[in-house]
Amino acid sequence: MIYHVCAKLASFHAFFNAFHYISVRSIAALLTALFLSLLLGGFFINISKRLFRSKVRPYTPESHKAKDDMPTLGGLFIIGIVIGTMFLWCNLLQSEVWLFILVLLGFGGIGLADDLCKIWYHKGIHARLKFRLQCLISFVIALAWLYLKNPNSVLCIPFLKAFQPELGLLLLPWAMFIMIGTSNAVNLTDGLDGLAIGSLLTNFGVFSLIAYLAGHHGFADYLHIPFTGTAEIAVIGAIFMGASLGFLWFNAHPAQIFMGDVGSLSLGGALACMALFCRQELLLAIAGGLFVLETLSVIGQYIAIKYFKRRLFKMAPIHHHFELLGWQEPKITVRFNIISVVLALIALITLKLR
Repeated sequence: MIYHVCAKLASFHAFFNAFHYISVRSIAALLTALFLSLLLGGFFINISKRLFRSKVRPYTPESHKAKDDMPTLGGLFIIGIVIGTMFLWCNLLQSEVWLFILVLLGFGGIGLADDLCKIWYHKGIHARLKFRLQCLISFVIALAWLYLKNPNSVLCIPFLKAFQPELGLLLLPWAMFIMIGTSNAVNLTDGLDGLAIGSLLTNFGVFSLIAYLAGHHGFADYLHIPFTGTAEIAVIGAIFMGASLGFLWFNAHPAQIFMGDVGSLSLGGALACMALFCRQELLLAIAGGLFVLETLSVIGQYIAIKYFKRRLFKMAPIHHHFELLGWQEPKITVRFNIISVVLALIALITLKLR
């Protein structure tokens, strides 16, 4: 709304032209999301304490039993802050804005159903049903993206600028795979106070910058990356950063609230779409390497137990392995987030080293 109001007022005073700049709106949007989160977070936590208390996940260390009856559904709060701030600072004529709202509501709806079933019936929705719903939502989002944006179907390979294969019709199932994989990877990582949201914060920053570069003709040409016209996604990414910072304020150890599946699935889906819309989804495997590691630890543990009758780790995902080794939860979170920052920097440098 502010963007469109300032567009009308620009003819009266040059000051209002400043709000056309992506950089100005990105910073303003980040701060708005952060301040709204800090202002309203305590109110939402009080509501969650009355209505949305969760039990700890099964197959977690005994120390996690102390987190029983913790208020949850913080992801619902994040989604509300993000969408509200998007209406304030984004150009609502850009289709990307509505695609991200669809992502948040679609994947968030699946997570919300799962969370409520856990709260009310002490058991989430069946994994097979959950996966089918994710396939349906990702199919709808990918189809809408292809129809509205007609995106470039090249696959950008890190460190290589001459080799960019065309995906063609495979772009649809590829986009579905990235969305489903990333949302579930973030969900697996969400097991310690501040761990998932800290890593998400770093990745939202990386892909906000990439979106800005890919949306600028000069930068895109200089870096030999596809020009995607995704500069508006930089504003959306900044909003995710502000909301993530605000939520981290309350989710840092000892957490006052959990984000739940409604948060991890929706934010994971949104991160995947940022990478897809910028046509840099393979960079997500680098910048989001922590999410990849967490997922591989679960897959590796399952294969080792099923086929070799032995464990790779004391417990999976891997952050629980380090807990059982005696590492304190805050130390694991900080160290893993340091790794996430390093991976993010490596992902960014690949844009030049090609």
